[in-house]
Amino acid sequence: MNAILRNIVAVIGGFVIGSTVNMVLIQVGPRVIPPPAGVDMSTVEGLKASVHLLQPIHYLFPFLAHALGTLAGVLCAMLIALTYRAAFAYAVGGLFLAGGVAATFMIPAPGWFIALDLLGAYLPMAWLGVTLGRRIKPNRAVDPSGETNPSR
Repeated sequence: MNAILRNIVAVIGGFVIGSTVNMVLIQVGPRVIPPPAGVDMSTVEGLKASVHLLQPIHYLFPFLAHALGTLAGVLCAMLIALTYRAAFAYAVGGLFLAGGVAATFMIPAPGWFIALDLLGAYLPMAWLGVTLGRRIKPNRAVDPSGETNPSR
């Protein structure tokens, strides 16, 4: 597979894997930490009506979903991409950050959680994913045909 195609697959794959991790954790969260009685967390309207009843512990899984989803997506992109690996991995992290910013306008949450989420879940996890990716799969030279050459 040539380098350009592989890099495109890296970004798409990173986004899909990260989104899957995110959604699994969002779905599991209410089963592990049940919401208060009468709170409907399945709709935005339900959240808006009952966000005042949620305790800080109820924000644990949304934070983990955003952080671990970003980490998984960035790491996936880092491991798949052939050239400019960190750039493509950070692009995946940027996609997740953009989604997090958009979510702040659509999903009600207290200000402390929005700040923690935007500052702690996306860019730090993107950096960690790139760092882990470099340790798991060190950079190798790539010739113009897209083939890796560990001797260079």
